[in-house]
Amino acid sequence: MLAAERRNLILEKLQEEKKVVVSELSILFDVSEETIRRDLDRLDKDGLATKSYGGAVLNESSGIDMPFNVRRKRNMEGKQVIAGLVNGLVQEGEHIIVDPSTTAVSIVKALKNRKRLTVITNSIEVLVELSDVSGWDIISTGGTMRENYLALVGPKALEGVSSFHADKVILSCKGIDMEKGITDANEMFSQVKQTMLKCAKQRILAVDYTKFDNVAFSRICELSAIDMVVTDIRPSEEWLSYFAEKGIECLYGRTDEDNSLCE
Repeated sequence: MLAAERRNLILEKLQEEKKVVVSELSILFDVSEETIRRDLDRLDKDGLATKSYGGAVLNESSGIDMPFNVRRKRNMEGKQVIAGLVNGLVQEGEHIIVDPSTTAVSIVKALKNRKRLTVITNSIEVLVELSDVSGWDIISTGGTMRENYLALVGPKALEGVSSFHADKVILSCKGIDMEKGITDANEMFSQVKQTMLKCAKQRILAVDYTKFDNVAFSRICELSAIDMVVTDIRPSEEWLSYFAEKGIECLYGRTDEDNSLCE
């Protein structure tokens, strides 16, 4: 097993259990404890975990974003709910822009039953996911790939996005807050998403319930820049009132009495 693969598996375990123990990981991966300590050193250096005595704990700061392969396993059920809702919004023959989020991958999977769609994206994973779809136009923005994120960013990506005028843009984010607006963990991602928002008639924010009331490092835009929010679980009455006041339509999948965001 490659070291990078092992570290991703350690991150997945941290996501589930919030902490890991060196001796247990050594047995699990059949490597020395010293090898595990080096892995934890790297995760600590990257800001993804915090070393503790005999192990490490997950860094849950909203300014830190996990690698794509780890993020895509978070709340998979919620992403599928969102994808189903977005599927009902997209019409045959439309031009859509999607970002490099794990939610976007779920959405394009759900859209595969459609015909004659044009998809513009800076997501390597979306490009791969749609590589076997016939009758669609799949357009890459171009740009520089960010390590571990499978996303194209930078001046070329901004230029690529700016050359199109789409029917819909479908974005995700790290945090959505009434005062701070829509935020992401990385400035380069935010810049591309800001440009995407300028290039579509309808602007859809697709986020699961965990993103509400979070504020990440880099601001994308004010909530007023969004036409619609699509989420998996019914937001609180405070959020629904806020959306109504701002003229933002909100679609959600279900009501969950056990969730703190639901009434």
